[in-house]
Amino acid sequence: MQANDFQLKPIPQLLFKMAMPAITANLVNSLYNIVDQIFIGHSVGYLGNAATSVAFPLTILCLAFGLTFGLGGAANFNLSLGRGQMDKASKVVGNAVSLSILSGVIIVALIIIFLKPLLIIFGATDATMAYAQDYTSITAFGIPFLLFTFSVNPLIRADGSPNHSMMAIIFGAVLNTILVPIFIFVFGWGIKGAAFATLISQILSALYMALYFRHFKSVKLVANDFKIRADIFKAIVSVGSSSFIFQSSMLLIQIVSNNMLRRFGAESIYGSDIAIAVAGIVMKINSLFIAIIIGLVQGAQPIIGYNYGAKNLERVKETTVLLLKTATIISVIAFFSFEVFTRPFLELFGTGSKLYYQFGIMYLRVFLFFVFVNGIQIASTTFFQAIGKARIGAFLSLMKQVIVLLPLLFILPHFMGVEGVMYAAPISDFFAFVSAFYFLRREFKRMPHDLRADEI
Repeated sequence: MQANDFQLKPIPQLLFKMAMPAITANLVNSLYNIVDQIFIGHSVGYLGNAATSVAFPLTILCLAFGLTFGLGGAANFNLSLGRGQMDKASKVVGNAVSLSILSGVIIVALIIIFLKPLLIIFGATDATMAYAQDYTSITAFGIPFLLFTFSVNPLIRADGSPNHSMMAIIFGAVLNTILVPIFIFVFGWGIKGAAFATLISQILSALYMALYFRHFKSVKLVANDFKIRADIFKAIVSVGSSSFIFQSSMLLIQIVSNNMLRRFGAESIYGSDIAIAVAGIVMKINSLFIAIIIGLVQGAQPIIGYNYGAKNLERVKETTVLLLKTATIISVIAFFSFEVFTRPFLELFGTGSKLYYQFGIMYLRVFLFFVFVNGIQIASTTFFQAIGKARIGAFLSLMKQVIVLLPLLFILPHFMGVEGVMYAAPISDFFAFVSAFYFLRREFKRMPHDLRADEI
């Protein structure tokens, strides 16, 4: 993509070209996490789904470290290239890779030593503990490879080769989709089969990513570049820390949610395991919608940022308005899909009792009730990041996940029981939307008259 394209190419065509690879990669990555749960649900049942939900915080933990080193490394890599500091640029790449692998090895060691206590913290019950241990004790060994993939993906994109990183993700997802049913149903390995399939896919996907380092475009990597240096580490972490904070908040919310579902689910007619299983399924269903929205805003971000920096505010307006309209359309479609096809979505992940479907239908409809405004909230956050106002963008992200949702997860269940967990989500969605709308409208008012607030 050349700079002239950002200045001259029609915005709808440009946004489509920029967003489609990101949407594809994000969707494939979401499917990667969903495939296991679908086949486990049809073989083991909802207890297996509950077990994978309990193990999911480990994936979020990997994402936290991976994005810290990956996004922090990519930003410093591009900055060093722009300044002509080629030696520093190569060392940034090498350090980001080494840090990801080292962190992965440390996390694996901690999981092996403290597996059962960790699973209890993550929300495992007596009924799901054995399944969770079987699954996590195998997938844990894939963490260094998963963390490596999360870290290297932004670096390869920063080097101008997004297709290679996208193909690596697609390769891993397709392989996982093929292996999971074979290992579960043909070999009869149950939940362990899903874990082995995931492990193999993660290893081979990481190796596919690693092949790129033989022909890095911008710099030539040597062994000394991978030696961790304090100054490079500080530079990477200082930029990537915001991603770590956000993902850590997601990790905390997942843990709190699982524990609230376990505690108050046990006091309900549904039980803890149904509650945790359903919550995990709903999160995976919603991840498909979020993947599309995130891909869309990833495509819009460089267009908005470039034109804002070039003071071409008319194109900033056009891109932002198109982004908001498209995100809203996608969000409304998702809302009606979740409300109308609630039971088919649940049945995709296996069968269950009457109570399972009763709770599942209620949880999905309530939890995702305000999904039709989520697109605007996410798009607004990206808009502020693109124009260099990261503090507002960070606030809008934290508004939904931490400032409103986290306290509600602690408070509402004490008054509403297990249903309080599901009602916490739409309430936080509403306040996040109101905040996003306010800041976006205020920003447009502050811009010149060609960016009028009434465009929003």
